[in-house]
Amino acid sequence: MPLAEQRRRHLPAGAAFGWLAEGWRDLWRNPLPSLLYGLAVFLLSVAVVWLLFRLEIDYILFPALAGFMVVGPLVAIGLYRKSQDLEEGVAPSLSRMVFVRAASGSQVWFAGAILCLLMLVWMRAAVIIYALFVGLRPFPGLDHVVSMLLSTPEGLGMIAVGTVVGGLFAAFSFAISTFAIPMLLAERTDAFTAMGTSISLVFRNLRVMLAWGFIVLALTMLGIATGLVGLIVIFPLLGHGTWHSYRAIR
Repeated sequence: MPLAEQRRRHLPAGAAFGWLAEGWRDLWRNPLPSLLYGLAVFLLSVAVVWLLFRLEIDYILFPALAGFMVVGPLVAIGLYRKSQDLEEGVAPSLSRMVFVRAASGSQVWFAGAILCLLMLVWMRAAVIIYALFVGLRPFPGLDHVVSMLLSTPEGLGMIAVGTVVGGLFAAFSFAISTFAIPMLLAERTDAFTAMGTSISLVFRNLRVMLAWGFIVLALTMLGIATGLVGLIVIFPLLGHGTWHSYRAIR
């Protein structure tokens, strides 16, 4: 293996902050398309939250917010396109970011379908965990759920088990998708090969990918904590940064 290849596959944890800085640079180079993209993600997220309340299934709100991170790499494909265009000297445009033509063709959407299925499985698992600890009692509502979780043995047990199960789902989805979607955009390959390669690259660079995963989690939680408004900037930032993580390691 060439020396340059070895370096790319053994990056220090601090390299993750370099990807974030490069993502910030891409965000503010012709920023309007990225910000409009982030605005669309914000509006879509608000619409989903409104729909959950409208249908009176707000008990899956927290699993749905967590599941957003599972499908995030697919949603960010237009941001990868902009970063790729900037690398190649092509003028970025919102139309190219929305109507993306991937080198792998329909395989990228097949991978997206797998991620959506994984998110649905996680949401069903979360409902089952709730039923195992709380039984058939109705959801107490968002006004009372925090006190129930923190002040009852059932709630504490549910937090512990949910954290472990959710962490396994998150780790698996992160490993299969973080490089797979950018790879399917830039290279001619199939979904399963891309996902397998993504898993391999993540584990070969575990330190830096753990650091990047922590950055993604922390900034996403910050975006949610701002009533989702922060996603207008945070989502494009992470999308552009993820493209640079792929370019650095692949």
